[in-house]
Amino acid sequence: MRLLTDLRLPDLPARIEACAPGIEVVQIDNEVGVPADLRGDALFTTGIPGPHLEALLAPGVGVRWIHLYGTGVDGFPLHLVGDRVLTCSRGSTATATAIAEWVLAMLLADAKQLPSSWVDAPPAHWYFASLDTLAGRRLGLVGFGAIGTAVARRALAFEMSVSALVRTPRVLPEGVECAADVEFLLADSDYLVLAAPATTATRHLLDRGRLARAKPGLRLINVARGSLVDHDALRWALDEGIVAHAYLDTTEPEPVPAGHWLYTHPGISLSPHISWCEPAAQERVLRLFFANLERFVRDQPLAGRVDPDAGY
Repeated sequence: MRLLTDLRLPDLPARIEACAPGIEVVQIDNEVGVPADLRGDALFTTGIPGPHLEALLAPGVGVRWIHLYGTGVDGFPLHLVGDRVLTCSRGSTATATAIAEWVLAMLLADAKQLPSSWVDAPPAHWYFASLDTLAGRRLGLVGFGAIGTAVARRALAFEMSVSALVRTPRVLPEGVECAADVEFLLADSDYLVLAAPATTATRHLLDRGRLARAKPGLRLINVARGSLVDHDALRWALDEGIVAHAYLDTTEPEPVPAGHWLYTHPGISLSPHISWCEPAAQERVLRLFFANLERFVRDQPLAGRVDPDAGY
């Protein structure tokens, strides 16, 4: 059995051999290209396609399984998948904890007015400030996968009310209400967290029409994908005072070009897609690949399967 990969990760071939003894690893050099006689059973690559992806997925190569290093598939040319099995780290807890903690950090920073609450000179007043609490506030979640679930658990610990919008109706954890639609969440939430995949159905989910019906003073946190938000509509909602503040860890495009209004608007707190970062994040993502590799070798069902037609 042969595994193809265009990833350059430390000790990857040795770790694959330890996980699945006897498997042959072929590392593709993107500077050189793909040999004409290349054959392989599986491909380990990223969600951002390399220059030779089409050649690696040509019918004659024989790839039957593709695993993406990461959780998102919106940048991957899904039309190339065909009848192959495509998997990624979606639905896992590989990055959910770190992202949920990031969301809570944004919630607390907003309520406690950080960092503007710090002083470096005698302030006008001691003891008094117009700070808020999370307790009693309504948190809306668009998406309730691993990330949404982790955020809800932490928000409930802060005594927030939590509503979630899910793709298919199901029983949600105790304390989490099921929202009828995104319009309800916008009208009912003090804080709205986007944690849904980027698909054709979710593109510009928050457009001007929906944002116009949001609860005045809404705080928006996007840890999903930038495409879920129409940024021109967001700018309008901020300027109209409908959205009080937006904490954006993802944008469209990424990175945002120099001089873009997102860098300077007073209603925006922008971070460079780092909410997932923590010391063990990359190792957690790799473990999911190794677990699937063992399943593939044993001809067992794979975890984290992606539906190319649905887009996630």
